[in-house]
Amino acid sequence: MVSVWSAVTPPGPACEVLQGTVDADVVVIGGGFTGLSTALNLRKRGVDVAVLEAAEPGYGGSGRNNGQVIPTLSRPDPDELESRFGEAGERLVHLIRDCASILFDTVREHNIQAEAEQTGWFQPVHSPGRIKIAERRVRQWGERGADVELLDRDATRALTGSDAWHGAFLNRTGGHVNPLALARGLAQTVLDLGGRIYVRSPALHFQRQDNRWVVNTASGQVRARALVLASNAYTGEFAPGLAPNVAREVVPVLSWQMATRPLTEAERAAVIPGRHAVSDTHRELYFFRPDARNRLITGGNMLLPYNRVERLKHYVGKRLQRLWPALGPVTFDYVWNGYVGMTNDFTPRFHRLGPDAWAWAGCNGRAVGLSVALGREFSKAVTGAAENELAFPLTDPKPLPLHSVARRVAPLMLVQYRRLDKQEI
Repeated sequence: MVSVWSAVTPPGPACEVLQGTVDADVVVIGGGFTGLSTALNLRKRGVDVAVLEAAEPGYGGSGRNNGQVIPTLSRPDPDELESRFGEAGERLVHLIRDCASILFDTVREHNIQAEAEQTGWFQPVHSPGRIKIAERRVRQWGERGADVELLDRDATRALTGSDAWHGAFLNRTGGHVNPLALARGLAQTVLDLGGRIYVRSPALHFQRQDNRWVVNTASGQVRARALVLASNAYTGEFAPGLAPNVAREVVPVLSWQMATRPLTEAERAAVIPGRHAVSDTHRELYFFRPDARNRLITGGNMLLPYNRVERLKHYVGKRLQRLWPALGPVTFDYVWNGYVGMTNDFTPRFHRLGPDAWAWAGCNGRAVGLSVALGREFSKAVTGAAENELAFPLTDPKPLPLHSVARRVAPLMLVQYRRLDKQEI
């Protein structure tokens, strides 16, 4: 299933399969945004780092998403995070607040060609009562220094080109990227800075031996002082025994992405004219953004799996026509999917796995900005930063009971989400 990103993005750097035993100061498992950002930041500090990637950089969720750079979580707001986690929650809130700027600054600093546009992100309100959500988020993020604004219906209409929404929560630091180009650009930067990336080398298991972390693949092993597990929703996909407690605390859910035909100039001027990233207050995901070729990047999901692609095209096409009647019939040139790691409370998990070993999982649909920003934090962690200097709260992995059942049942939540979306608050 070809994504628009794989169709238009130049190939990534050539990397070797791991053969034999190699030594490094830090080994990173996962060549997505977090792993590559961690490696980049470590190389900027002069630290020897080796990345183990099961396929190619950006193969997993990092290269398959819609590319929106969103400086919030999907559900928990700042007050809740700080109430739950105290000072660590405050540091996490600040990292989330700054994560989009960290990503775009990284792209600019290293001249990564990722079609990056820091045009802002906003969350339109799909029913009058949900303006309370926008008001709460603008207040809470504004109190923490975020560049946010509450938009009324007229301002929302001007930014979207649609009468469908009743107001919006605007964050000016967000935007969008070509996510596969970003992953490949980060990988090239890691190599340019002297890091090592081994591809088609899935980590099978890791253990502590002689005060070193030893990570084994089918054809080799890496021995390192420190370890970062950055495989997120794909942690159990290539090697079920890699880190089962981490893998089973998230539910990998297929997220379907779609790219329309290129819009005409008249359509482009009428649909999100400021080229913002947009995802509204529906629980059933409604998200939209233009790409560099003026396609509209969107997506959706269907409850039953039969003939899903064609049914999605019809269902989401009707949605776009309803929101923007001037579009007329909508056709899609690309439909693809990838896993999103969901937790039961929509909050990411951060762990210390042992001496100098760290992990996280549970992007909950907000991975692009947060993952890149977390690379900076993990690089600090493995180079000796105190726990009270790190921008994430540490917990013990807690696998979900009946995880395999949860994976099968999770898609059924779509029915509940659609019901809730129809209720006023």
